[in-house]
Amino acid sequence: MDNYSSSPPPPPPMHASMSDSQQFHLLDKLKVFRIGGRDKLGRDILCVIGKLFPARFVSGHVLKRYLEEKIYRKLEQRPFSVVYVHTGVHRGENFPGISTVWSIYEAIPISVRQNIEAVYFVHPDLQARLFLAIFGRVFLSGGLYSKLKYLNRLEFLWEHVRRKEIREMPEFVYEYDEELDDQCQMVDFGPEGDHPRTLHPSTALPESVVPSYSMRCIS
Repeated sequence: MDNYSSSPPPPPPMHASMSDSQQFHLLDKLKVFRIGGRDKLGRDILCVIGKLFPARFVSGHVLKRYLEEKIYRKLEQRPFSVVYVHTGVHRGENFPGISTVWSIYEAIPISVRQNIEAVYFVHPDLQARLFLAIFGRVFLSGGLYSKLKYLNRLEFLWEHVRRKEIREMPEFVYEYDEELDDQCQMVDFGPEGDHPRTLHPSTALPESVVPSYSMRCIS
């Protein structure tokens, strides 16, 4: 959701020039949605790489059909966790828009939605935090908002998921993590990131006291 509310406006969509089958194949090829591995509690993992989503080339209805046919059917039988990687997401390029995201969420079958036990949001930006803080509690059903964990660094993801369980994590995600090493300032967002406050180094709490996912700077 990075910069989705900023100008200039996104470039026009290109999916009108592609058939539904071409769009479907593109989603398959890019592997935006990947099911594989288990978290440390033994739950299946649905990994979503936001930057890889071709927002200009795939329509909302094709995305819905793809999820119904390729993803949801595999997640109806047992609890699972979602790892959403937000690194490098920009409006128009790889973010389909709030209305589309919302319609996709509403279309998730109850049998799938009730099996979501954790959502690990990797590399959240300020816009995403604010949007979810304002609307998440109201509109996310089934206590899903309470299952959301912001993870500003990959090291915190590995506390919940063994590294080897998520295959082919894109290199740009690791590179962004390295950039944070140079830029990071200690900021405490609290357990859900709703009320940011800067901590003076002399008064900062030990990392063992404050939740790990709130102890790194945002992008």
